[in-house]
Amino acid sequence: MLLRDVEYGDVDAYVRMRCDPAMMVDLGGPLPREGMDSKVRRDVQRAAVGTDWTKMIVPDEAEPDVVAGTVTLWPHDTDTERISEIGWMVLPEFQRRGLGKQGVRMLLEQARDDGRWGLIHAFPATTNAASNGICHSLGFRSLGEQDVTFAGRVLRTKHWTIHPRTDLT
Repeated sequence: MLLRDVEYGDVDAYVRMRCDPAMMVDLGGPLPREGMDSKVRRDVQRAAVGTDWTKMIVPDEAEPDVVAGTVTLWPHDTDTERISEIGWMVLPEFQRRGLGKQGVRMLLEQARDDGRWGLIHAFPATTNAASNGICHSLGFRSLGEQDVTFAGRVLRTKHWTIHPRTDLT
């Protein structure tokens, strides 16, 4: 498995992940197809300058165009502070193979080695057992539940944090 930067050709993978009702069940429902081209373009630009790390999960290095999902690390402002947040999605046909967990671990290891991200936050929906399991198994600490706005929707999430230099198991 490898992680590669998002590319302009990844629009179809974004559509499959973000516009599908089953994939988006824990995130308030599917997003409209119309915004996916510009979303990929923004993500490619941010990855190119290094402000965000948007990585495509590639199960087989020999087939770099076959994408299982994404794992992303980005900074953003909350009401009170600037934080680093990590999030991931794995397509249905690749789920339950450990690729999400492996991708999150790999990105956290890169963040640990890079040193600039500090404490990293994750906000999986309280109903997303798989993502909460990844957080628990990798050494994230639970800070309880919290409402988070995503794509204009308020979601009930579990708030996890990890400092890759000291907490990554």
